[in-house]
Amino acid sequence: MEPSVIALIGFAVMFALVAAHVPIGVSMAVVGVVGFAFLAGWGPALSLLASEPASTMASLDLAVIPLFMLMGGLATAGGLAKDIYETAEALVGHRPGGLAATTVVASAGFGAVCGSGVATTATFGRVALPEMLKRGYSPGSAAGSVAAGGTLGIIVPPSSIMILYAVLTEQSVLSLFTAAVIPALLSVTLYMIAIWIVAKRNPAAMPGTERLPYKDRIRAIGKSWGAIMLAVIVLGGIYSGVFTVNEAAAIGVVLAFLFAIFRGRLNRKTFLVVLSDASVSTVMIYIMVFGAMIFSYFISISGVTTDIVVGINNLDLPPLGVIFILVVVYLFLGSIFDEVAAIVVTLPFVLPIIIAMGYDPVWWGILNVALVGVGMLTPPIGINVMLLSSMRPDIPLFTIYRGITPYFLADCVRILILVLFPQVTLWLLHAG
Repeated sequence: MEPSVIALIGFAVMFALVAAHVPIGVSMAVVGVVGFAFLAGWGPALSLLASEPASTMASLDLAVIPLFMLMGGLATAGGLAKDIYETAEALVGHRPGGLAATTVVASAGFGAVCGSGVATTATFGRVALPEMLKRGYSPGSAAGSVAAGGTLGIIVPPSSIMILYAVLTEQSVLSLFTAAVIPALLSVTLYMIAIWIVAKRNPAAMPGTERLPYKDRIRAIGKSWGAIMLAVIVLGGIYSGVFTVNEAAAIGVVLAFLFAIFRGRLNRKTFLVVLSDASVSTVMIYIMVFGAMIFSYFISISGVTTDIVVGINNLDLPPLGVIFILVVVYLFLGSIFDEVAAIVVTLPFVLPIIIAMGYDPVWWGILNVALVGVGMLTPPIGINVMLLSSMRPDIPLFTIYRGITPYFLADCVRILILVLFPQVTLWLLHAG
């Protein structure tokens, strides 16, 4: 049997295992080892099974993920998300659509200390959603703002999914963080425009709230000093070159811990919950990475990626045509898988295509993350939508999807800009 045929069979078997509720990391590892054994023998396959987990555990870049997970957990426990939200509400909440804008800005800010889209959605589903509903927002507009804002958790640096991409593709984490700055700002700007349009057309769906006195607004800004300090020290240290990414993550954990302690928000019970949540998330990611690495070796020696590249070249499609096909594929995958799974499953096939067409892997990494984020809002599943639906079963699923429509259209514009103008993503990287 041809190696490429074995690879395609392996890919099908992996999806069958995932459909049977076998964890994705385990599915990829099992298929990778068995497929590698078919092509190279059981000795090398078992050796690979032993060496890859060890090398992954020793990766300093990957070690950043549990640190950022822990920092995000401590920041949540310390009430930083609520502080960010209240500050943004005090500044713009009185305007029509102000609370929706508050949710988006606060989600972006919290994303800078959390790094997870799902965690951002879950946090603001508890913090922002009740506030918007209490102040007369329509359920669709309120839920849509939270779901869309949650996608910013993976595009705003530092992002755990960017770190993962960097490790799997051997790119610089700092390069990805730098390249993500303008796309992240673009995301927030386009969401603001979408909110402004909706509030203009239907003020009843996004009413303004009472304007706070100037003194109270200043006080609200002062309340969020902890979140501002944490973001400035961590991100400022990274971009200025004072800290490495690893050092910044470690310092961020210490600062978030001290902040939660001094505010009286952290006791033995909550600390253990934070440690448990961070540990579970980290283990899940590491298992996915183990599986992805092993699966990548299997795919690599099968030669199927070369066959795919040759096949695409034979189609005589322009590079942009191939990119737009991949965009559609990722929107679909993002609606089914979480952000980590969507990327690790596809990278062995997709990255060689991107490189063969002459595109920058850093540009594709940012676009890839953005696409997966949009997929988190896309039917039929949409992870962020399903999460909110489980948190608020009183809001119909269709209502939530209707509420995310303006943000989805804004995301389509963003993706189009990033695809047609790669320099938007790479400008800061090259300027530095």
